[in-house]
Amino acid sequence: MKRATVIGTAVGAVVVVGVAAAIAFSASGDAGLAGSGGSSPTASATAEPSASPSADRQSPEPTAEPQASETAPAPGAYVDYSEEALAAASGTRVLFFHAPWCPQCRALESDILAAGVPAGVTVVKVDYDSHQDLRQQYGVRIQTTVVALDGEGNGTATFVAYDEPTLAAALSGLGLSG
Repeated sequence: MKRATVIGTAVGAVVVVGVAAAIAFSASGDAGLAGSGGSSPTASATAEPSASPSADRQSPEPTAEPQASETAPAPGAYVDYSEEALAAASGTRVLFFHAPWCPQCRALESDILAAGVPAGVTVVKVDYDSHQDLRQQYGVRIQTTVVALDGEGNGTATFVAYDEPTLAAALSGLGLSG
C-alpha cells in the first residue's frame, strides 16, 4: 500500500511538472516572439532603441518619435491582433488564426518568423481560442486559417494552411503571390 502511494505521488508530481513546463513554454514562446520584434508593434518599436544603447544614453528624447510609429506597423510586419493593430496595419492585411496548442499553427508561425513577411503585407496573428467573434465574422472553422482583408476589413479570400503550413502556401492560397 505504501509503495502504491509513493508511485501515485511520483506520477502526480511528473504530471504537475509537465503541465507547468507546458505553460512556461507557451508563455516563453510568446515572450520570445515579442523579444524578436516580430509579434507585436510594441516589441518592434522598443527593440530598435535598445539596439544602440549609446544613443539612448546621449539623447533619451528621440525615443518619443519611434513610439509614435508603434501604432502603425510597416508593411512586411507580423503583429499580434488588437483592434488598434488591425486598424493601423498597412499594405495587404492577412489575419492568421493561430492556436498555441496546434502544431501546424506553430509550424506556420515558425516559417513566418524564419522567412519574414514580404513587403506590402501585414500578417495579424489572431488567437483562435479567444476570438470567436472574428472566427464567426470570417467563417473560420479551423486553426491555421488565413484570411485576406480589403480596405474596409471585409474578407476577400480564405485559405486553410493546415496541410502545408508555410507562409508561401498561405499567400499563394489567398492569391497574393505569383
